Amino acid sequence: MDNASEAAGPNLSVVIPVFNEEENLAALQERLRRVLDGAGYDWEIIYVDDGSRDRSWEILCSFNQQDHRVRLVRFNRNYGQHMAVFAGMERSKGQVVVTLDADLQNPPEDIPKLVDKIDEGYDVVGGWREHRQDSWLRTLPSAIVNRLTSRVTGVDLKDYGCMLRAYRRQVVEAMNACEEASSFIPALANSFANSVAEIPVGHAQRGGGQSKYGLYRLLKLHFDLMTGFSVLPIQFVSFMGLIIALVGVGFGAFLFVRRLVVGPELEGVFTLFAILFTFVGLQIFCVGLIGEYVGRIYREVRKRPRYLVREMRG
Repeated sequence: MDNASEAAGPNLSVVIPVFNEEENLAALQERLRRVLDGAGYDWEIIYVDDGSRDRSWEILCSFNQQDHRVRLVRFNRNYGQHMAVFAGMERSKGQVVVTLDADLQNPPEDIPKLVDKIDEGYDVVGGWREHRQDSWLRTLPSAIVNRLTSRVTGVDLKDYGCMLRAYRRQVVEAMNACEEASSFIPALANSFANSVAEIPVGHAQRGGGQSKYGLYRLLKLHFDLMTGFSVLPIQFVSFMGLIIALVGVGFGAFLFVRRLVVGPELEGVFTLFAILFTFVGLQIFCVGLIGEYVGRIYREVRKRPRYLVREMRG
């Protein structure tokens, strides 16, 4: 990357959300500093403490005291990974912004590869965890979501879940202008990018601590993705409703003719109950999906702050 910055400030910003990562931060900072200095970047690191309850904030403050290029943002409570990334991006100054998790699963040593790809002319460069060190309970749902996301956004990528990504300044500014209460950053960035690339990056076992993405958070993230970037799900529901209605009418006509020919019978009562429960289940799912859209509208019209900053340093 050209070291001549287009504006006052660093030419590379690294944004890192942090939530209870005290075991990994020292190693992460040392590896980051070594990589960024070794590549000759004019850099800054923005750590966003997403309401940690361990010693993460104290450790981050020590980084800030040792190096003025380390800047800190602290939330008053936990708002989630994507809100933390938004907070870091809004305060970043670099011409290229790289996002990275604090758990050391994605190696900081791959950052120059992303920046080099940006220098080829791409607006967004995503990392693809080629040899992912996760169980099939995480990789299988991730593969399904990646295919769904590619369909919804129209940008075919292998790994939307990898946080190691690089964004050109213009894309970051466009995302900062959005005021959505919830969003999925990789998909949002792709909607503003003229050109998107994906390169293989490393992936390792978590350095320490526990994963912050349980089943509930994964489901919430997927609903945000489906309802935040496309009306395709609700159109699909409408289409399925029409099909089910036509099937129901046809089945009702069949039962009427059968009653005229065969007469009253009770043998099929359990089959009817099974069909009824299937249709009721589909209806409940459809109502829930519609409710998700209504809920998003409700959150947006309230115009409440997406997060509250408790403290900043640097």
